[in-house]
Amino acid sequence: MTDCIFCRIIAGEIPGDIVARTDAVVAFRDVAPKAPVHVLVVPVRHEPNVAALAAAAPEVLAEMAAVAQQVADAECGGQFRWIFNTGPAAGQTVFHAHGHVMNAGSLGWDA
Repeated sequence: MTDCIFCRIIAGEIPGDIVARTDAVVAFRDVAPKAPVHVLVVPVRHEPNVAALAAAAPEVLAEMAAVAQQVADAECGGQFRWIFNTGPAAGQTVFHAHGHVMNAGSLGWDA
């Protein structure tokens, strides 16, 4: 989708701080991080949210989980929060499926 900021980052049309990439998944740092580690894991395939992605391509969602773990292993000792916002009322602002990998300890949450 030409108007989707994540599609444009994936395509290299606009810069992104890419930390991991596979054929199906890209991980890049959030431009407005809410934690010391805040990386977005997104499918290359455009789906509007995680539920739509799970229905259309569950294998891509599984690959996103593997990439999220790789990011967490490299950046936060393997332990992390993986947060999906689905819909505007839940805080989703970019309607391309994505999970937020964040280091849990810095957010004050119990693990």
